[in-house]
Amino acid sequence: MAHIHPAGWREMSVTGSAAREIETLTLLEKRLSDTPYEIYHGVHWTNVEHGFSAYGDIDFIIVAPNGRLLLIEQIAGFLNESTDGLVKNYQGKPRRIRHQILHTIEGFAKRYQGELSIDYLLYCPDYIVKDPQQAGIDPSHIIDASTKGRLGATIREILPLTPRTEEFDRVTRFLGDTLSLRPDPSSMIGCATQMVTRLSGGLATWARRLEFSPYRLRVMGTAGSGKTQLALAEYTAALDAGLRPLYVCFNRPLADHIGRLVPAGGRVANFHELCDAWLRAQGKTPDYASPAVWAEIESSLASADLPETWQYDVLIVDEGQDFSVTWRDIVLRMLKQGGRAIWMEDPDQNLYGKDMVPLPGWVVLHSNTNYRSPREVVQMLGSIGAVSQPVEAGSPFKGADIEELTYPEGDVEAMLAQTRRAVTTCLAAGFGRQDIAICSFRGREKSAILKLDKLSDAHTLRSFTGAYDLFGNPVFREGGLLAESVYRFKGQSAPALIFTEIDFEEMDELTLRKLFVGMTRARLKLVLVMSERASVQFLDRMSGGGELKL
Repeated sequence: MAHIHPAGWREMSVTGSAAREIETLTLLEKRLSDTPYEIYHGVHWTNVEHGFSAYGDIDFIIVAPNGRLLLIEQIAGFLNESTDGLVKNYQGKPRRIRHQILHTIEGFAKRYQGELSIDYLLYCPDYIVKDPQQAGIDPSHIIDASTKGRLGATIREILPLTPRTEEFDRVTRFLGDTLSLRPDPSSMIGCATQMVTRLSGGLATWARRLEFSPYRLRVMGTAGSGKTQLALAEYTAALDAGLRPLYVCFNRPLADHIGRLVPAGGRVANFHELCDAWLRAQGKTPDYASPAVWAEIESSLASADLPETWQYDVLIVDEGQDFSVTWRDIVLRMLKQGGRAIWMEDPDQNLYGKDMVPLPGWVVLHSNTNYRSPREVVQMLGSIGAVSQPVEAGSPFKGADIEELTYPEGDVEAMLAQTRRAVTTCLAAGFGRQDIAICSFRGREKSAILKLDKLSDAHTLRSFTGAYDLFGNPVFREGGLLAESVYRFKGQSAPALIFTEIDFEEMDELTLRKLFVGMTRARLKLVLVMSERASVQFLDRMSGGGELKL
């Protein structure tokens, strides 16, 4: 079968970029599927800002088994026919097609050390060449709108199938060195973020169009369904309307993350920050050495008369699955009469085993499409039974570049060695340190990796020490690689995620939820560092639930 290089061109269709090139690739894949051709193109993330040609003005390069090359230049839109042949206007300047093709062929021949057999094809799917004899190009090498149905057949005629030769290997090595076949992850990350934001932003659009009074909306949304976009849209809209919004969640890291995204005004805090701020506003300093400190603060907040400065027009609760009934009552007391309230949660991310908080009379909206996690991750989680309801994979990315590294259970040094290897793998794939996050399956107290300042001299860690400064801010180690527990990293994500210290005796409900949370943090690449016994159970569940394999 024909092989198309590089992969990932189908995913580019959601950007709206390279639409005509992708249309042609789809046609080539269909018409040449039974051939041993190698097809090269320039439709990938690195070229988003620079056009989509594979080399010079050439859009596609096809290599036959004998090493013969066919260069295809695709020109969309209209052409001019002059006495000098076919002419295309680029940015207002006329360019002769014959000259472009000859210049590219000459460039290829000069760079190749040896004799290179090259042919060419002009493909103009939108234009009918009126006088092929005056085109300046052999008419048999022109496929226009009237003959585009013969594109596949013409390629087969120009590149007859022969046995594979050594020249084929030399030519493909040459193309591998000459063309930008490896997409740049830094370019891919930016496009991925924009696409996922746009796709998952639908929840923020239609959830806010619902009208009912009082406005009490409970959103039960899976990971990557757009809950964060909804929170940001609601928060910003409140500020634009001159209202005071309150965003409150369970995790401090998530609150810090949201606080960096929203405009100034209103309040963003996790529940314990809110409690701390309330006590300090009363002129008291929390005694965090006391085991009853949080119960005392909660009791104080639950019964106090709240001043106007502690009342808000809009309430946004995130990670509602981690809230208790007491917490629910406290935050709802902060909502003004007639205010708007949105409660967002995901039962599959309930890591603390709490019962779902009852919200009688609230409108419930389900959002079961994950736009952030690559489709392979979503399918894998479904195959091991890690989702309570079927989740639709809505990401533009099919593969997640998933890797598994194992270690003997209880062997901390082996686990650390495999984690270091995972970091090296991500760096070698082109991800920067700022794009990589290490997420531990264990909590901070039981994790070996989260107690370290560094994995190696080259890999220092930025992780929470467990201490807070005088202003209640968490103190972090000053390293280059972010390292968090699965509990603290919930609600966030990274382009490349290393999910490490995965070890369990049996795949119970809590284990499945932790796997769900951890694996859905990856946006592009996922490396699972797991014990051998955990790996066996994982693969057993996958083989029982689907055909996906690591």
